Amino acid sequence: MPRPDTEYMIYKPRTDTVVPARDLIDVFNSVFHKKHPGVIKKDTITTKPTFSYIPAIGYTLETEFVVSLTGNVAFRTDSQARVSTITTNIGYSQNKQFTFPIESEIWTKNNSFDLVGDYRFYKYPQSTFGLGSNSYIKNEDPMDYIYARFHEVALKNIVGNLFIGAGYIIDYHGNISHKGPINGAPSDYTAYGPDGHTISSGITAQILYDSRDNSIYPSAGTYTSLQYRDNFVFMGSTDNWRSVIIDLRKYFRFPASSTNVIAFWNYDWLTISGKPPYLDLPATGWDPYASTGRGYIQGRFRGAQEVYGEAEYRFKLSANGLFGGVVFGNAASFSAAPGTRLESIQPGYGAGLRIKLNKVSKTNIDIDYGFGREGSRGLFVNVGELF
Repeated sequence: MPRPDTEYMIYKPRTDTVVPARDLIDVFNSVFHKKHPGVIKKDTITTKPTFSYIPAIGYTLETEFVVSLTGNVAFRTDSQARVSTITTNIGYSQNKQFTFPIESEIWTKNNSFDLVGDYRFYKYPQSTFGLGSNSYIKNEDPMDYIYARFHEVALKNIVGNLFIGAGYIIDYHGNISHKGPINGAPSDYTAYGPDGHTISSGITAQILYDSRDNSIYPSAGTYTSLQYRDNFVFMGSTDNWRSVIIDLRKYFRFPASSTNVIAFWNYDWLTISGKPPYLDLPATGWDPYASTGRGYIQGRFRGAQEVYGEAEYRFKLSANGLFGGVVFGNAASFSAAPGTRLESIQPGYGAGLRIKLNKVSKTNIDIDYGFGREGSRGLFVNVGELF
């Protein structure tokens, strides 16, 4: 009997039995004596939306205690299209942070276009620690601001898994204030040039190659993206500046006969000319996925250039797929202000638990504990894999 290669039917060689896959929806249904879960076909996402959501109380380094509503919806625009997703994570934290992000990736019929959106509104008190990866954690400078983002890119299919496109991007920071470093050290933010508000507005061009089998939980394939951004004063920007983002990801089954996955990620966010506003500089946890730098608080490292790498091993802990685990390691290097060189490499590492929220869309609840240097450590919670 061949071994089924599916998230929803788990074959056990010793007993020749098939274990029905379970998720939190099944657990809820069984507790309340609703329909018992059964074996379902592989990949049942259709044009009818599949919803995954969970209200939660959690704790992370950047928010401390937070109340949130996190979820996504997955669907296809036709039977041949890739899985489209819309994700949000609305939260209010102990640090009086309000976050309302919406991220979307919509594949049109026959995968002719990939429409990628990122929209956010934050009321966001958050500290900065200075510029470069040599910055000192005790130079904490408490800040407060309002942040609004509108990013929309349309990518046209050229051939196979190759897409080329362009879009419009704007980032607004308003009501910016800071107290200065708590330890009395000079403020990198003040030296860089403080502003009451900043705007980065411009066009973007992107080349994308995406052969992943599933964007929510990839288990095989490659993701390669090169994105160029050009911000113009005549389009409303505070300054003219340019940047490029290189995003490379690769996924393998390991061992090949299992459903376990080893994933690699390289993310390089580089300022190539001009002077971005301080809060638009590359920073840990400020990538579109809020994923870089597990082990460090969001914004711990910031600078004109960021070079980042990560590896993660994902594996099942229960035969029915309800529980899984990961181990991960990452490393980052930042420069300070534009025109400076990359500084020291800052490592992070840790492990985490995965709980299957929805077995159809392969959506997991991620609960990770990460460690960094200078005593940095903390809990990181997410819905869906970080990359």
